[in-house]
Amino acid sequence: MKFYSLNNRKHTVSFKEAVINGIAPDKGLYFPEKITRLRNYVLNNLDDMTNYEVAFESMKQFSEGAITDQDLNKIIQEVIDFDFPVIALNEKTYCLELFHGPTLAFKDVGARFMARCLKHFTDKKVTVLVATSGDTGSAVASAFHNIKDVNVVILYPKGKVSSLQEKQLTTFDNNIQALEYDGTFDECQTIVKNAFLDDEILNYRNLTSANSINIARWLPQMWYYFFAYKQLKATDQERIAVSVPSGNFGNICAGLLAKELGLPVHKFIAACNQNNIVYRYLTHNDNTVRETIPTLSNAMDVGDPSNFIRILELFNQDKSELKNNLLCCYYLDVQTREAIKDVYNTYEYIVDPHGAIGYLGLKDCMEQYGLEKGVFLETAHPIKFPEVVNQCLNIDLATPERVQSVLHKDKNVIAVSCYSEVKEFLLSNNI
Repeated sequence: MKFYSLNNRKHTVSFKEAVINGIAPDKGLYFPEKITRLRNYVLNNLDDMTNYEVAFESMKQFSEGAITDQDLNKIIQEVIDFDFPVIALNEKTYCLELFHGPTLAFKDVGARFMARCLKHFTDKKVTVLVATSGDTGSAVASAFHNIKDVNVVILYPKGKVSSLQEKQLTTFDNNIQALEYDGTFDECQTIVKNAFLDDEILNYRNLTSANSINIARWLPQMWYYFFAYKQLKATDQERIAVSVPSGNFGNICAGLLAKELGLPVHKFIAACNQNNIVYRYLTHNDNTVRETIPTLSNAMDVGDPSNFIRILELFNQDKSELKNNLLCCYYLDVQTREAIKDVYNTYEYIVDPHGAIGYLGLKDCMEQYGLEKGVFLETAHPIKFPEVVNQCLNIDLATPERVQSVLHKDKNVIAVSCYSEVKEFLLSNNI
């Protein structure tokens, strides 16, 4: 399989090169040259297949020529060694829990897959540079910790991640270093992009990205949708909707890719917070990039989502066809709080702020478009947002054992306030 740059279709690379490079030399995102629908046998027998088998069948065309079937199977078994349960709230509404990995967030899968791919490919030292609005940083730190010849630099906005998220991404040692930036997540993303344009840094370090712009982070997210569908045991007659809390649009882009592979999802719903550029584009043809608005669903506080260009490519830039497959809505913080209360009071189920927005998107669109069955994604464990959840529900959430240890560790962080300070660190030998 070859991947081309979205800035220049003539520039193609292998899966291995795309993973190691992160982005193309012309700074375009990589995209698969060909997407082949899965065999009917696979699509018709999903509920009889293991998660490992489903993941292998959906991924192998993309890694073909770079990873043997045997090695791909081994990587997959290491990556998804935890559950992805679908919880029924009622006979029509379901929740896919994606927080059963080591850092309690959906990003564990992509980070672990990328880490193992880099470990498989790398024969020279690599520096992974990543910007995070919360969960990406902790997932990447956990996945790459102590991997030989891979150093990780995580840039996050000061005061704009939850206390647990910050602990999870700042308490690693050895090959992991967190940089606390005094600004917004969008500014963090700009700094990372500028670093990839800086020849002085590129001549000093072999730099790659672990944000969802990297295909090894993006592609495995398609597995979630196959896992959910096979648990729902839907019939062909049912019009299934999937609601995805959306910020940088990598996760929902992977869902739309799963549909391209043959997964029979009727509608995808991009459920956003007030940072709603995609909603404005689809409804008013307004793609003006605005200043990021801090919200309760901080992982979705993205003013200019990097992966939306891939969604446009999936639909050959055909906006009308995109709108036939993708619905988009957005919600305010006050609605997010009410949704947390509503889900708890109605179903005795606890959602985090991102899951609450996913729930609202599903609820509203099912009513509006007459969809028979739907699932929303719960992308992070509610304990990652204890202040919000506890305040809404007046309860004390118990911290899962697998993350209790980080709460008592000291932060290992370097404060930065501008690009030049980040560059100075990357040109040093401090990691």
